[in-house]
Formats: sequence, structure tokens, C-alpha cells
Amino acid sequence: MASEGPRALVAGNWKMNGSVAMLKEPRLLAAMLKDVKLKADVMVCPPAVLMRRVKSILKGSKIKLGGQDCHWAASGAHTGDVSAEMLKEAGCSAVIVGHSERRTNHGETDAIVQKKAKACQRAGLTAIICIGETLDERKAGSTLAVVTRQLKGSLPEGSVAANTVIAYEPVWAIGTGLTPTTAEVAEVHALIRAELAGLMGGEGAQTRILYGGSVKPSNAAELMGQPNVNGALVGGASLKAADFLGIIKVYA
Repeated sequence: MASEGPRALVAGNWKMNGSVAMLKEPRLLAAMLKDVKLKADVMVCPPAVLMRRVKSILKGSKIKLGGQDCHWAASGAHTGDVSAEMLKEAGCSAVIVGHSERRTNHGETDAIVQKKAKACQRAGLTAIICIGETLDERKAGSTLAVVTRQLKGSLPEGSVAANTVIAYEPVWAIGTGLTPTTAEVAEVHALIRAELAGLMGGEGAQTRILYGGSVKPSNAAELMGQPNVNGALVGGASLKAADFLGIIKVYA
């Protein structure tokens, strides 16, 4: 059984995957969820080039559209970038910022992530702010310190539960098939909840905290059942409707 707390969110991050042929998957997922009563919101975050097609497929369904990243500026000379305002116009309701792959592959700092999260809020979007430690940091016993630093450095002033989601994704668990123990997940999520209370006051108790990192149908119920886990940010398993549905049904 999923843990109690704010209404859950299960978001699928397609990353740099997808094609026109693959669009049968969100169509199939929408059909599967048509008559299912859920205690969670569902979102898919496809590559920007597929958003228009995915939006059309999801029209009238229970599934929301999200973006994978944005620039902090509303417009300007930023070749290849997309602004939060553009994603809003494309039909998105939320944007992932600060994913470990952006932090690692593009050198994004907490300060940059904070600017991007602020841009999401400026555009009327929810910022899904990702934080999490590497394997070396975990082995060194610095997980809680790293998570605390990233959270404080990435969360913009003025954040409230309605425009902010935190996603804890231990970097070493993303796409590896490895997952922390449920006790480890519970420990980090408890820390995040406590820090949010200090940073956001009463809003911290209502802010959703997602877990991400090799979430799949076989472990979703156990992970989502931990205290302060209010849903999941799902990678590879979100690419197949049947697998994603298996995770979502934790909240059915």
C-alpha cells in the first residue's frame, strides 16, 4: 500500500528515447487508465520534438504532459534550448530540472538548477527538482549531507507545494537495476521532509517527494509504501505502457 500524505505523482521520464512508432505506448496507457480510479496524478515527459503528438494523444485522458528540462531565461540567444514559457504553451504542467544526467553531463550546479526551477514557477509550471548522491558519496557516508546541500541550493525562494515537487534519485540506482533498501529510502525522505519544513514552513508538509531510481512493477509497492514517499519519477519502465501501468496501479 502506498504511504499517506500529499496526493501522489507518478511521472515517466522518457529521456532521449522515443519515436513516432513508439507513440502507441501512451495511447495504450491512456486506454488502460480510462476506467481506473487513481489516488495519484500521472505524467509523461517525452522529448520536446514529440510533445505535440503526445499532447494530442493524451487529450481527454488522465495523463498530464511534462518537460524534461528548460532554460532559465524566457527567451533569447540560447540555441538549442527551450524556455519554460514555451513548454507551458506546448501543454506542459511541469518540468524536470536538475536531473543527475544534466548535473553530470552538462555541469549544472545547484545555482543553475535553482534558476531553472524559478523559471518554471514564473511560467506557471511545477518544478520537479531532482537531487541525489553518487555511489562514491553513498560509500563515504555523505548521502544526507549531499542531499541537504542540493535541496537548499536548488530550491528557489517562494516555493510552495503547488509549484514544487522534489525527486530523490540516488545516482547509482538510475538505470542500473540497483535500489537502496527501503530503510535507506525512508531515511533520506524523512530528512527531505524535515528540511522542507524548515525551508517552506507549513508548505513543506504538503510538498510531494518522489523516489526515482530503477523503479519497476516488482518493487513499486514496497518503495511507494515508505513514509514520505509521494510517488515516483520513473525512467526506463515508463517507456512501455504495461510496465508503467504496473507502477501506477500501486495507487489504484
